[in-house]
Amino acid sequence: MPFVETCRMDQRVQMLSDHASGNWSVSDLCRRYGVSRDTFYEWRRRRDSGAEDWFVDRSHAPHHCPQRTDASQVATIVDLRRRFPHMGPRKLLAILRREHPESAWPSASTIGGVLKQAGLIAPERRRRPALAQQRPFAAVHAPNDEWAADFKGWFRTQDGARIDPLTLTDGFSRYLLGIAITPQTIEATMPLFLDAFRRHGLPSAIRCDNGSPFGSTGACGLTRLSAWWLKLGIEPHFVHPASPQENGRHERMHRTLKAQTSRPPASNAIEQQARFDAFRDHFNRERPHEALDQRPPAELYTVSTRQMPDRIEDPWYDADHQVRRVRSSGEIMWHGERIFVSEALVGEVIGIAELETGDQIVRFCHYDIGIIDRLRVFRRFAPPREGLRYAPQHADPELSTIIPV
Repeated sequence: MPFVETCRMDQRVQMLSDHASGNWSVSDLCRRYGVSRDTFYEWRRRRDSGAEDWFVDRSHAPHHCPQRTDASQVATIVDLRRRFPHMGPRKLLAILRREHPESAWPSASTIGGVLKQAGLIAPERRRRPALAQQRPFAAVHAPNDEWAADFKGWFRTQDGARIDPLTLTDGFSRYLLGIAITPQTIEATMPLFLDAFRRHGLPSAIRCDNGSPFGSTGACGLTRLSAWWLKLGIEPHFVHPASPQENGRHERMHRTLKAQTSRPPASNAIEQQARFDAFRDHFNRERPHEALDQRPPAELYTVSTRQMPDRIEDPWYDADHQVRRVRSSGEIMWHGERIFVSEALVGEVIGIAELETGDQIVRFCHYDIGIIDRLRVFRRFAPPREGLRYAPQHADPELSTIIPV
């Protein structure tokens, strides 16, 4: 028995013993032991009842609860939780209402109590949320307005094989477009994006990490992969360095993916991919999503009307631009001199236009990637990002608002 509870029981016995001695009034005893007169009389009544355990705390639970959940409903809830062990009360309630619309189901909090009583909910330590310091996500109003791409943290299967899952989701519907095990290289990821574009069409933008294979420290943060997106009319939305919260929708999916597919990992890569495929189908078609009013993503997602073209044309530039094709070294010829621009744009056509300052603005598609100054030195721009955490340097108004680096 806990020490504190034992002390409380000893005090009750001592209090009534002091009263029986006749040396203390009821008021004096109540002040001495820190209780009300009603509490004193209640403990005296219990002692006088003759019960041997009169000094022990009794349960405060009601003897009868007319709102108690029906036993058959409790069994259905418990069975559903065992069927979907990673779903919480709100998602289970959405499925129950969908599968049994004729029944009046209890609230999500009551379902949580049922699961806790059945030992199906483990206590979880709550953490105080950090204060938001970033601007909200760019608004998405329809499917394919913005996709999100990232590599979930790598791990190893039981046979020691390294697993790098590339994941792709739609920002509006949360539809999981694909999960594939592949090396984190441009050569390996480009065919997977090509397959996704052919199956689902082209998005307007892709939110991604600023590191390889999506981004780089080169001109405008482009790699050959993100430069390819630009030629397809897809805007790369790079998050800030070390800021996964700016791709929070996608990272939250990763948390669920990790819990349901890699703890513990599969025996080998083939079995792990089979787990990913099963999770994708479950996530899209069965799992209710709280941000979607407890509907599964498949109810909201539709294929893009922009189809993957059979041939990708070179970018077009206005007549006031001079056109150069980037050489295999990442350089262009400019007024008889070799100027390094970017290895990510090897083989691509860029446009160069003169500014009033005498500098030359360098563009790829509609991106300003840098300037060639009057000393014929190329100064690259950083990738455009929303909600910059540092103050922009002064720039000529005719230049891009991208920050020089």
